[in-house]
Amino acid sequence: MDVRQGMHSAHAKTLTTEELRREFLIEQIFVPGKVTMTYSHIDRIVVGGVCPTGKPLVIEAGKEFGVDYLLERRELGTINIGGPGTVSIDGKDYDLATEDGLYIPMGTKNLSFRSKDAAKPAKFYFACTPAHTAYPVVKINIADASPEKLGKPETGNVRTIYKYLHPAVLKTCQLSMGLTKLEPGSMWNTMPCHTHERRMEVYFYFNMPEDAVVFHMMGEPTETRHLIMRNEQAAISPSWSIHSGVGSQAYTFIWAMCGENQVFHDMDHVPMTTLK
Repeated sequence: MDVRQGMHSAHAKTLTTEELRREFLIEQIFVPGKVTMTYSHIDRIVVGGVCPTGKPLVIEAGKEFGVDYLLERRELGTINIGGPGTVSIDGKDYDLATEDGLYIPMGTKNLSFRSKDAAKPAKFYFACTPAHTAYPVVKINIADASPEKLGKPETGNVRTIYKYLHPAVLKTCQLSMGLTKLEPGSMWNTMPCHTHERRMEVYFYFNMPEDAVVFHMMGEPTETRHLIMRNEQAAISPSWSIHSGVGSQAYTFIWAMCGENQVFHDMDHVPMTTLK
């Protein structure tokens, strides 16, 4: 478990490139045959990856949680970006193809992940947040998600936002999660940018070739910084920070949010003239 403490915006302004990367970038999400977990003190979100190969993998609660099992007081969402796999929830199996998602409620005691083919393993990206009640398990594929198409070709940001864990699709306590696809020829996501003081967010970038990068923009609108990100890496975004990116070519990313509300359009928009 990699534990990240929260950080004041005034402190973030003083960091070097390497220090920014150490605090806000998650460099490796998927390791074959293992579970990775990053615990952020920002709204206590946990994100990570499960990549089963020869045997099923289990996400267990360590001393950081102080509970008997991971989802005793938490809920979890996962989206599979790899080969076909299966998630077992208290003995019941749910098959997930590529881009299938699953909401897993508080109170789930036995949670395991396996791949259909070890040579083409599943890659379960997950986000896990504190919860106060249990809602039903729901499997979501991309056709079930609530889509929203935004952007224009002339501004290079044509994209479709697929809302998987969202009030329009299913009930959760506070976790929101979805997948955004950029169309070929588009490179920008979320520009003009915004903050949302009431929620934090994590971006996980993927579907990028080895030599591609994303410049992930972060920081206060008048004190911006950036992270150079590569395929299957994630960025932690505090509520005071913008979260936007431009890639060397089109890409896909999964966003996960938690905080005070689940109102997707509750954003504090930043005029382009304000950015520095």
